[in-house]
Amino acid sequence: MSIPAQAPDVQENTTMLQGFKDFIMRGNVIDLAVAVVIGSAFTAIVTAFSDHLINPLIAVLGSPEVEGLGFELRPGNSATMIDFGAIITAILNFLIVAAIIYFVIVMPMNKLNELRTRRLGVEEQTEEVAPEVALLEEIRDVLKNQGTESSGAANPGTPRQ
Repeated sequence: MSIPAQAPDVQENTTMLQGFKDFIMRGNVIDLAVAVVIGSAFTAIVTAFSDHLINPLIAVLGSPEVEGLGFELRPGNSATMIDFGAIITAILNFLIVAAIIYFVIVMPMNKLNELRTRRLGVEEQTEEVAPEVALLEEIRDVLKNQGTESSGAANPGTPRQ
């Protein structure tokens, strides 16, 4: 009596788990997870910055309460309130986050990549055409030339119309 090495279901589950593990261990997924955690922590900083610095500056121009900067479409119905203060705050939050991400992350990474490529002496490589593509281009050119040469005189093997 022989015992099978592994049941098919166990082998499929092992393969599926291995695939999931490979997916999770890829650098991009881990980088993305770190970015989400840092981004949510950074949101708290930007919100505090907006609430305690930007909103008071906006309040100087209008009312002391920035959130109420707007109007009601139907007076007395707060559900119809168009709140410009909230919109301005959201736009400023976005601009602050975008500027910080650009100046703290994107710009230095671009500079580091540029320095690394300069240090390694890597130059931009021109795109080489695959041999198959070059051959097809030659065939196209020959056929095009044959077409222009034969337009004046009939080809010997071609029936006349």
